Amino acid sequence: MTHITFYKSEGVFYGFTESGHAGYDEEGRDILCSALSAMTMLVINAIEVAYGSIAEYDYDEESADVTLIARGALAEYESDEKKRYAISGLILAYYEQLKELTEEYFEYLCVDAVEKPFSE
Repeated sequence: MTHITFYKSEGVFYGFTESGHAGYDEEGRDILCSALSAMTMLVINAIEVAYGSIAEYDYDEESADVTLIARGALAEYESDEKKRYAISGLILAYYEQLKELTEEYFEYLCVDAVEKPFSE
């Protein structure tokens, strides 16, 4: 099962941690794992390229665990309100998409969000 925990600070989404293999199918044929990987990279690339912000992420190839922290979503690190809104909104959209996927793939995917003030 893949477990994804999203982080919020004062209700603002700023990151997430993904851990575990979905186990929907064998490696190389697991459509859920492929979808999660593609969506995760879309979020990271959009933050870095489209929004010109830093996406601090760590990816462990062996375990497939990913952690993303996007400070640009937080007022303490980004003065441009529109950029903050875009970054946080993208992470929120990913959260909402995954919540929908859990309806069909509840045996393979667990998604939650926690209030966790960012600290360096």
